[in-house]
Amino acid sequence: MKISIQKILQQTPYTFEGETDLSELESLDNDIRQIGSVEVSGEASVQNKTITVNLHIKGLMVLPCARSLADVPYPFDINTIEVFSIDPFYTEEDESEIHPIKGELLDLTPYIKENVLLEIPFRVYADEETIEKHALTAGDGWAVVDEDEQEEKIDPRLSKLQSLLTDDKNENQ
Repeated sequence: MKISIQKILQQTPYTFEGETDLSELESLDNDIRQIGSVEVSGEASVQNKTITVNLHIKGLMVLPCARSLADVPYPFDINTIEVFSIDPFYTEEDESEIHPIKGELLDLTPYIKENVLLEIPFRVYADEETIEKHALTAGDGWAVVDEDEQEEKIDPRLSKLQSLLTDDKNENQ
């Protein structure tokens, strides 16, 4: 999403809205499996030689479930403020949160992407029905066993010991 600096200078506060395609985030090394266009709206105002942009970003991303790796839709709604400097002599050497602008256009797309990436939660969970549907119950040499089933089965390596216990019980009676 690019905005002309001249438009912002002529009409302050300058309001805008539109959609930005963030499907590029799917190919990065993160948990986002799917994300399409996000709705972006905001207001840009000028004070001295800085432009303050209030951004509202709204969309939906698909993330993996922490238990079953099933797809979980995760809606997000972000409000953030970004500050830009239009001073040609300003440099970002002091690591402040003020971003320099080079050229005649203010490109908000990298800042939108950054805020969406910061919004990814540590874990998301699908509903119980989806988890059960996608859960693995058996594999190569293993199977999920209920506690009741586990108590009834005797480990074959210990079956001889079990016979000793049953013989000992018979002798005591």
